Amino acid sequence: MVEHAELPSPDDPQAALAAVVALRRLANQLERAAVDHALRNGWTWAQIGQALGVSAQAAHKKLAQKKKDHS
Repeated sequence: MVEHAELPSPDDPQAALAAVVALRRLANQLERAAVDHALRNGWTWAQIGQALGVSAQAAHKKLAQKKKDHS
């Protein structure tokens, strides 16, 4: 079970916006880990896209590991 920290008030823009940045980073890390796990377990990009509420193409474009060009 994930415990929820108290969120900063929007009346404190600096704290609230810092929390938004932290939450986005955490969400991106969780998304990446879940997609990697799904791919290792045979999920298709269509299944991943459906689970994320986007098209297969959008999921692939955002989340496919990019190969590094060594030329």
